[in-house]
Amino acid sequence: MRLNIFTIVLLFITSFNAMAIEEPEFISIEKKDAFEIREYQPKLIAQVLVNGTFDSASSKGFRLLADFIFGNNKTNEGSKKIEMTAPVVTRDASEKIEMTAPVISEETEKGWYVSFNMPKQYTKETLPVPNNSEVKIIEIPAEKFAVISFSGLVREKKYAEMLSLLNEEMKKRNLDPKGPVILARYNPPWTLPFLRRNELMFRF
Repeated sequence: MRLNIFTIVLLFITSFNAMAIEEPEFISIEKKDAFEIREYQPKLIAQVLVNGTFDSASSKGFRLLADFIFGNNKTNEGSKKIEMTAPVVTRDASEKIEMTAPVISEETEKGWYVSFNMPKQYTKETLPVPNNSEVKIIEIPAEKFAVISFSGLVREKKYAEMLSLLNEEMKKRNLDPKGPVILARYNPPWTLPFLRRNELMFRF
């Protein structure tokens, strides 16, 4: 009986993670094991700047963005729910990046940027407007990333190991990172560790 219950739970979680959640479009330029070079298409993101430790900032940022997409917004017809996308992106806000300069220049204190990609059906003109002024809507141009993928929980040791591997693969190809490393997480927090998909990414 216990085995059957475990099997049902595992199937449910696997099915949930296999749901068709929209992800940003990209072209894979090179792929070797866990390392990949990607060229992403232009996209629209909702972004917040939050302070605190990595975990507390990630949690607060997620709540602010989820509040926006679940209806704390306005359109000509009232509020509207926006489809969830993946991944949830987190990066250190202490360094300036050309792509997000208008946002970073508004905030001078150190913190973390947390962002959601908006569904590609929207433009900046058609996307519902956030009621919360902390949520910024930003247009991102096409850009290239070096990426390392891994599963499990994002702990300090694993993070450092994957970051070292990403830097190593970039050095082999004479790729210079621009800005801080970005963490992308694709699964809800209740996902079992071995089913989780995480990525560390550097622009170049």
